[in-house]
Amino acid sequence: MILSDKTILEMIKEKTLTISPIEEHQIQPASVDIRLGNTFCIVEDTSNGIISLNDEIKYKTMVTDHYLLLPGQFVLATTMEYFCLPDNLTAFVEGRSSLGRLGLFIQNAGWVDPGFEGEITLELFNANRCAIELCAGRRVGQLVFAQLDDHALNPYRGKYQGQRGATSSKIFLDTDNQ
Repeated sequence: MILSDKTILEMIKEKTLTISPIEEHQIQPASVDIRLGNTFCIVEDTSNGIISLNDEIKYKTMVTDHYLLLPGQFVLATTMEYFCLPDNLTAFVEGRSSLGRLGLFIQNAGWVDPGFEGEITLELFNANRCAIELCAGRRVGQLVFAQLDDHALNPYRGKYQGQRGATSSKIFLDTDNQ
């Protein structure tokens, strides 16, 4: 079941769902607007031009209120908001249609797991022929919450728990790296 604005507001008031900072106008009928944070990461070039999933990937991290995303460029960014989801709630990140129409693809891999706590790392790609100026604090998408039928037996406690800022891939820590 997708949560309504009424339920989202009740959960925030009861502190069973934490979103910080949050302004009331961010609460939409069936979602919460998310804003762009001020941390951006780009993958550093490797000497052989190959990214190995078994090795730690090096990133260049920038803290800035304005980032110019060049055509065909990929960058990690973060939400301004810090989230704490209860063990019976999941969330989906959806990019704004208005930005998608400019060629800005806003993604996060999969969804936000029950029990997740942290800022959400966003994967941004500019599919346009023009650069796109990204500004911290700007609405870039929405989080849609869905109630689980019960509390998760194994809520999220993974390698990205508590993340702040755009967080680089930690795939090299996977134990199934065959």
